[in-house]
Amino acid sequence: MAQIPGWANRRGQLSKHTGDAWETQARRWLESQGLRFIAANVRERGGEIDLIMRDGSVTVFVEVRYRRSANYGDAASSVTPQKQQRLLKAARLWL
Repeated sequence: MAQIPGWANRRGQLSKHTGDAWETQARRWLESQGLRFIAANVRERGGEIDLIMRDGSVTVFVEVRYRRSANYGDAASSVTPQKQQRLLKAARLWL
C-alpha cells in the first residue's frame, strides 16, 4: 500500500496544493485566450490576488475558485461580498 505523504496530513496543505494546480490551469487557459501573465499570488494589505493578467491595455485581476461539486453552489457563488471587498482593496493597492 502506498504511503500518504506527511504534508497531506497537515491542515490546509492538501487544499493549497489543489488550489495551486487549479491556478496553473486557469493561467494556461487565460493565456490560450490571449491574455498575458503578469503575476501570481500577489499579497497586499487588503488580501491576496491569485492571478494578475493583461488583456491588451486592461489589467485583469483573477480569483481562482474550484468546487468538486455544485451541490452547494458554483465556484463564483463562493466569493462572498467580504471577499469581493478584500479583492478590490488588494487590486487598488497593487495599482
